[in-house]
Amino acid sequence: MSVKAFAAKLFAKRIHAKTQKWANNPVETQQKVFEELIREAAQTQFGKDHDFGSIKRHSDFVQKVPVRDYEGLKHYVDKVVKGEENVLWKGKPLYFAKTSGTTSGAKYIPLTKESMPFHIQAARNAILSYIHETRKAEFVKGKMIFLQGSPILEEKNGIKLGRLSGIVAHFVPKYLQKNRMPSWETNCIEDWETKVNAIVEETINEDMSVISGIPSWVQMYFEKLKEKTGKPVGEIFKNFNLFIYGGVNYEPYRAKFENLIGRKVDSIELFPASEGFFAYQDSQKEKGMLLLLNSGIFYEFIKADEFFTENPKRYTIGEVELGVNYVLIISTNAGLWAYNIGDTIQFTSLKPYRVIVSGRIKHYISAFGEHVIGKEVESALKEAMEGTDVRVNEFTVAPQITPTEGLPYHEWFIEFENEPTNLEDFALKIDAAMRKQNVYYDDLIVGNVLRTLIITSVPKNGFQNYMKSIGKLGGQNKLPRLSNDRKIAQFFEIKE
Repeated sequence: MSVKAFAAKLFAKRIHAKTQKWANNPVETQQKVFEELIREAAQTQFGKDHDFGSIKRHSDFVQKVPVRDYEGLKHYVDKVVKGEENVLWKGKPLYFAKTSGTTSGAKYIPLTKESMPFHIQAARNAILSYIHETRKAEFVKGKMIFLQGSPILEEKNGIKLGRLSGIVAHFVPKYLQKNRMPSWETNCIEDWETKVNAIVEETINEDMSVISGIPSWVQMYFEKLKEKTGKPVGEIFKNFNLFIYGGVNYEPYRAKFENLIGRKVDSIELFPASEGFFAYQDSQKEKGMLLLLNSGIFYEFIKADEFFTENPKRYTIGEVELGVNYVLIISTNAGLWAYNIGDTIQFTSLKPYRVIVSGRIKHYISAFGEHVIGKEVESALKEAMEGTDVRVNEFTVAPQITPTEGLPYHEWFIEFENEPTNLEDFALKIDAAMRKQNVYYDDLIVGNVLRTLIITSVPKNGFQNYMKSIGKLGGQNKLPRLSNDRKIAQFFEIKE
């Protein structure tokens, strides 16, 4: 065993013990975080406006601080962006993570000196958890690649801003710098296709052991490697055995990845966002990701099917149940308060608290009252693919409310790598899996309100072309699995 691998195992053991301490005391841990957040922000403008001084318990917080999204908090954020101090959190943020908003243009998410370390620690601890459980550590000797946004930062009123992945690139620990790829110069390339080509050239002759990124964009990297060499990725990188990903569910990509790699590799799922690093996969054996209860974030949960009702109940960690679809609400040491990040989660374990990301509260189909969520369409596609050689590159689903003939239906736009021999049979398999999962959808089919779903094949690179057309190719950008409208569908209709 190498010295580096031995040291990694010792460090992993220490971090595991620390993690167990808070994971085994979830309610007390969250209460401590809650009290500290309220105390630290009491003298901020937001704290004064919401009478933080009189908040003693969660019920007080619920009464005084309503749930908001970015739009609801924007007038406070605008003050921070202008350079004002002590608005949402004490002092000024270190950075703004700049993301694209749907209604307000650019969104500026603050990152503070208190919140920033948790983004770095969580990514590190995910790898250490893997090392502790599997006892595999030799990969630390090889090269590691993190497909991410450009680390070039702008400045606004004395505060640096950029994409979260680009900001995080400035915090790579020294002991990883020699192993880390791509080079700084290549990482700074803005155009995604140019960047991926440059990454291929830089890495093709290296000993890559860990590869990380959003699956759809890593897939693009793998395809270019295979195209250039004619070899599977696992043959090019013989010591590549760990894929780290976040942002989207890996399952729809798994078959395609294993084909591109030529073998199975271990994977670690992360749940990071500009607003906070919420969870990471702490076990190769258990389903779900460990919810990080000790990282400066206080969590509340609202049942998704109650979210749009008046005054839905806000649950704390000790009140949640397994298998319920919750909207995730956060309050953080970056100054976000009762903030709706838009993600929905489900708990897979309560000892410790593990979650899966089930979708987006805005990304669903309920054009007919069916309440279909991302997790359901991903599971249905996976079930239909089992035992076949069908492979899917990417997909999205939209309702067709006014077809030219016949009943309305759900239209599945799928870019196949290997298309099924009979598309209609494959559609029936997906439809059957959907009906098993979603009773509302089943009722609509039985009641002749909807007909069986229809698959529309998308040409190769069709979804990449769509993302490019809206200026969101690469980086942290993700294709929505579901839409309650036909904005994405229209792109492919025009192409036809």
